[in-house]
Amino acid sequence: MSKNFQSIEELLGEDEGAKEDETTAQRKFNAKQREIQDKEIEKLTAAKAKSLGLPYISLVGFPISPEALSKVPAAESRRLKVVCFFYDGEQFRLGAVDLTAEIESLLKDLAARLHCEGKVYLVSEVSLAAAQKLYVTLPKVREVVRGVKVTEEELNKYSESFASFRDLQAEIIKADITQIVAMLLAAAVKSRSSDIHIEGEEKEIKARFRIDGVLHDVAALDKKIWPKVISRLKLLAKVKINIEDRPQDGRFAVIMQARQIDIRASFLPTSFGESVVMRLLDSNQEDISFEQLGLVGKAYEELKRQIERPNGMVINTGPTGSGKTTTLYAILKMLNKPETKIITIEDPIEYQLVGVNQSQAGENYTFAKGLRSIVRQDPDIIMVGEIRDLDTAEIAIQAALTGHLVLSTIHTNDASGTVPRFLSMGVKPYLLAPALNAMIGQRLVRKICAQCKAEAQLTDEQKKRVEEIMSKMNEDEKKKVDLANAKFYKGAGCDFCQGLGYKGRVGIYEIMVMNADIEKLIQAGKVSEFDIAAVAVQNGMITMAQDGILKAMQGITSVEEVLRVAE
Repeated sequence: MSKNFQSIEELLGEDEGAKEDETTAQRKFNAKQREIQDKEIEKLTAAKAKSLGLPYISLVGFPISPEALSKVPAAESRRLKVVCFFYDGEQFRLGAVDLTAEIESLLKDLAARLHCEGKVYLVSEVSLAAAQKLYVTLPKVREVVRGVKVTEEELNKYSESFASFRDLQAEIIKADITQIVAMLLAAAVKSRSSDIHIEGEEKEIKARFRIDGVLHDVAALDKKIWPKVISRLKLLAKVKINIEDRPQDGRFAVIMQARQIDIRASFLPTSFGESVVMRLLDSNQEDISFEQLGLVGKAYEELKRQIERPNGMVINTGPTGSGKTTTLYAILKMLNKPETKIITIEDPIEYQLVGVNQSQAGENYTFAKGLRSIVRQDPDIIMVGEIRDLDTAEIAIQAALTGHLVLSTIHTNDASGTVPRFLSMGVKPYLLAPALNAMIGQRLVRKICAQCKAEAQLTDEQKKRVEEIMSKMNEDEKKKVDLANAKFYKGAGCDFCQGLGYKGRVGIYEIMVMNADIEKLIQAGKVSEFDIAAVAVQNGMITMAQDGILKAMQGITSVEEVLRVAE
């Protein structure tokens, strides 16, 4: 074929090239047209800004730093049609399509939060869109959650599925491993449990909740799934999954929108597999004031008088779980005033108190070491989590004798055991007597459910024990009690209280105030609990058991509950 003629392929190629040139030309034309339109929009925006008395700026090609852009979140930027385009630590600038009340509110909020001067510029929709494209370049900040994050919806979904523990059992049978753990946590939160116990037995795995101080069976798990459940719990508590032959302790948190529940988990090897106990610590637990503790009459007035003294020691006694920390926190909250400096040393810090300096004791920071340092911090009030040894006791006594009010706890059964316990540590009697202001003995009793409260008849045995307890009262106090016509109550059990007949707890107390008679006994050096208790009752002290019976006569708790706890 002659070289003067083009092939079909060449002719087609030229045709395609012509089309490409045409497309490119069209694209350039459209781009130019958009450019002209954008310039017109910018002119109109500048004119609008001038009429409103606002500065104007075009953000197309404007260098916006990530730090400035992040001051207004992307979602809020799209909703309000605003962007932060400048920030240098001293001032910031916002670009908004219109100056609305919400934009003005945002300007004030940012100025207060960033502590710098702010200003609003008017920008066009085109300009704003160009700036908003930069949000995709911002690094995504991943939220670090140290625990199990549970939304309110998830918690309600599980808690609404069961009105009673029977419903929980039915739901658990159908659930997978992750759901089982979430259900148990949701049920524990709903029922206000303080502890979850999951224990291996020969034929099944038993789940129990401690509600108001008493354990209740809530569900049974299939033994086949126990290894998976225990692995899930170990994973959450950040302990070693493969260790099954020795105890381990861990912790995690259930994080909800409005509050966080810290959970301490303990794993213990047993003959039928590992046992797990989880202690629930609700950081947003309802605050209990001094007036709500359950102290009444003379006990309330005596303790109030003693804690308002500028110096001395107030010691709270009772076994683990008797509410000692709650009582001390309620006292601290009442004493917490701007003119008063309060420092505590605790192990652990269970709840945060606003305005109180709380320090955590540890292996290298013992109560004794911490107390020595605290005294040098010029406090008015010192709270020591527990006095365990002579060193701590002596420093606390010296602090009480040198102008400080010292609050602490000690492990004895009742108030009359406080002095013998101090003396057994080796404390000198002549220092202890002037240092002590008051000794508190306490227990927690369950309150009768208000929804199902009914009058109850006492058994002959219960009547005999009640009469014996009340016969030991001081004669003056005994005259105030009409035991012959007293009425007593109990809870029948309903859905509101999970069929238990009880809902919530209240303290029963004995307040032993230092007096001349007790001081003589201490100075003698040979002191028995019975001698001190007898002298205190002669001086009008109401014992824990008597306080409990008085509360039972008022319909607050039952005689059965008082005898279970205090006798």
